Amino acid sequence: MTSANTPTPRQLFTVLLAGSLVLLVVHGLGRFIYTPLLPYLVADNQFNAPDGAAVATWNYLGYLMGAMLAIRWHRIDQIRLMLPLFLALRIDLQIELARLQRSLGITTLIVTQTDQLTVISVTRWLNGVANGVVFVQAPALILEWLVLRNRASLSGLVYIGVGVGLLVSSGLVTGTASLLEGAERWWPAAMLSIPLAWWGAMQLRQLEVPVRQHDDAGKAVVNTPLLDRASIPLFLSYAGAGLGYILPMTFLPLLAKLELPEGHALLDGTWVIVALFTIPAPWLWNKLGALMGDLPALRLNFLIQLAGVLATVVWPGALGLVLCAALVGSTFLGTVLLTQRIGRALHPHQGPRLSAAMVALYGFTQMVGPWLTKQWLDAGGTLVSAFGIGVAALAFGLVFAFFVPRPEAWHARS
Repeated sequence: MTSANTPTPRQLFTVLLAGSLVLLVVHGLGRFIYTPLLPYLVADNQFNAPDGAAVATWNYLGYLMGAMLAIRWHRIDQIRLMLPLFLALRIDLQIELARLQRSLGITTLIVTQTDQLTVISVTRWLNGVANGVVFVQAPALILEWLVLRNRASLSGLVYIGVGVGLLVSSGLVTGTASLLEGAERWWPAAMLSIPLAWWGAMQLRQLEVPVRQHDDAGKAVVNTPLLDRASIPLFLSYAGAGLGYILPMTFLPLLAKLELPEGHALLDGTWVIVALFTIPAPWLWNKLGALMGDLPALRLNFLIQLAGVLATVVWPGALGLVLCAALVGSTFLGTVLLTQRIGRALHPHQGPRLSAAMVALYGFTQMVGPWLTKQWLDAGGTLVSAFGIGVAALAFGLVFAFFVPRPEAWHARS
């Protein structure tokens, strides 16, 4: 990629596409494909619903650990080294076909070979570690590249890959549902991941982002505390978002299976709705952030997302499921991109380190969500009532979003 300060439209498109494909692979085909798979795996007697929640918790634990590793490896030179390592693990197939460009490729292939709950949990944990590192480092690297070229406002578009990944994962699961069974259901994602991750990784390796010795104001870069009066409310708000959205993003298809009759279109359709509304979401919230400011847009985002999760509790059945799928699908990526941009605006010298810390917290609350759900189900609670946890978490996040200062006001303080 060129080092010129003014990239061509083709260069911008290539960088954003590469980042989108990497996120599609690790998040759409790696992490969230588990959501539409879960009802089928339960029906195939791979495990029951509480065990399925436990498997999800292991994946989110790995995601948390990966994000914490990214806090340690936050400098650009470290990202250059670590991102390819977590994107690219070589495997030697019979004809030495390819190098898998991410840890998910191998862990998904292993999952296709086993029906054992323990091994599935371990491989989902490893998948989460790779996902956590890549989900922090790839967007952070692209954001720094864009900042150097005065195109930071485009950074949110990289998350379109997550939305497309949700749609692709839904198609892979439903399209092969009658053809595959048990552990075989992981094969389509494993095979599609190889070429997409390889191309994306090759493009990102070419990005020219120098190791920064000075911040945006020309001062020497130093590591200052991540937590202060500006960032603490943002961290707490983001924690509420992570716990609030993860329940529908893990259990919505399973909830549909429990609430709807056999053969109902929404049994698979809820995840398709989520995916369709997720695809334009990064562009929408990118635009709203530019028009009304990132902080007001974030508060609006919380309100809409809260209404979506609440709908499943207030209107059990098809109406609540559709509203939840549409409203959560259209907002959760907006929460991510707006919070990341606000964080960097509050602490412009922190860059990837702050991003990694926020994702680690986000990952922790996402791990807590399935764990709390398992405890609730084991205690005799219902899945729909467990969604109340998400409602409370998003209300918590919304409250603290009002305590986050505007970045310009924060930097102008005496």
